[in-house]
Amino acid sequence: MRVDAATAWIAAACDRTADAKDELTELDAAAGDGDLGVTVAAGATEVAAALRALGPDAAVADVLRAAGAAFARGNPSSFAALVGGGLVAAARVTAEAATFDPATVRAIVTTATSTIAERGGSAPGDRTVLDVLVPLGEALTASPPASLAELVSTASAGVDATTTMVPARGRAAWVGERGLGVPDGGATAVLRFLQALESS
Repeated sequence: MRVDAATAWIAAACDRTADAKDELTELDAAAGDGDLGVTVAAGATEVAAALRALGPDAAVADVLRAAGAAFARGNPSSFAALVGGGLVAAARVTAEAATFDPATVRAIVTTATSTIAERGGSAPGDRTVLDVLVPLGEALTASPPASLAELVSTASAGVDATTTMVPARGRAAWVGERGLGVPDGGATAVLRFLQALESS
């Protein structure tokens, strides 16, 4: 997909993702500090504005740098810093990319995922956003790569899986087994973004 078309599509999806604020706040309040909804909504709104401000000659890396910086400053938090840092790291490995083709999207997801894992000190099974991001990366390495609809299904399965995991990282870890049965908010945010892409 051409960069300008992808940028407009992502910005529209961010507008829709911001609508998940109340749901994400409720999930995070049940197993966290309750600020995730504000973080995601503010970050998504900042990303949409930043992408729409890019010039027509913006490259893939420009889009990722702008999105990463915007998400991180939207509502400063650990989640915002991790996601923002993941996107900025992805910008570095896609510096030569001219379009959002399957190989570039795969590089974005895998690099952002590894960066979030390293900086957050988390792993799959810890009941974090990684429980969706890692399966998405695997789906994108398939031949042929997964379609958007298949990625949504993969993310949905990952979110469902988090309901059986005891939180192991961040403030969610404080609630221990009381977090069982509640989907992870960060994982849910990724699912809502993919669903927004699908409907934009």
